[in-house]
Amino acid sequence: MSEVRIVAEPRTEFGKGHARRVRMANKVPAVLYGHGDKPRHFSLPGHELMLALRHDKNALLTLETAEGDQLALAKAIVRDPLKGHLEHVDLVAVRRGEKVTVEIAITLTGDAAPDTMVDQQTTTLTVEAEATHLPDHVEVSIAGLKAGGKITAADIELPQGATLAQDPEHVIVQGLGVISEEQLEAELTAAEEDLGSGQAGAEAIEAEAAEGDSPATEGSESDKTGEGDAVGETDAPKSENPA
Repeated sequence: MSEVRIVAEPRTEFGKGHARRVRMANKVPAVLYGHGDKPRHFSLPGHELMLALRHDKNALLTLETAEGDQLALAKAIVRDPLKGHLEHVDLVAVRRGEKVTVEIAITLTGDAAPDTMVDQQTTTLTVEAEATHLPDHVEVSIAGLKAGGKITAADIELPQGATLAQDPEHVIVQGLGVISEEQLEAELTAAEEDLGSGQAGAEAIEAEAAEGDSPATEGSESDKTGEGDAVGETDAPKSENPA
């Protein structure tokens, strides 16, 4: 891991306006936490801090403060979403010999077996290591990886002094089979056929619904019943000798 000495100026003013003035002076507002102490606020030189964290976010920082040197690691980094420069950094104080948990980058090496597509499901690994001897990355070989094969966190050989600090069964890399042009064309054809049958079914349902909602025609059961009632009343026998 890299170790960088950096001057840390104390900050006694706070708020968005003060933070904006700090950035205009090419410095970065920072807060140091840890070891049960109250948070300490600093202004750090922007260029030096950017270079220190550019390739190794776990770079060990030696802050030169008025009270003496203080070792620290970056805990949270806020960057400008457009320009990418540092806007704010949260730091955690560490001591030599103290173990900390960090995420380190995963670098894949080697080539998978022919006709195998490599699916890297995570790009970092969580490990625990001594604060002044943190690895900046770990290499994972995918040489000969076949479709259906996988590499879990437990399969990775860790740097000396580091121990795994996450689920050992977590899949890091998965080998997938490459789909041929013929298979892809067959899947697309089947999908189109399913889509066509679904549309035809929907049209049939709409047609049946429309037919059921149409008005009654001549000769319907309701008309016949009405006519029968009328005839019955008309053809009823009349008395020849009315009272």
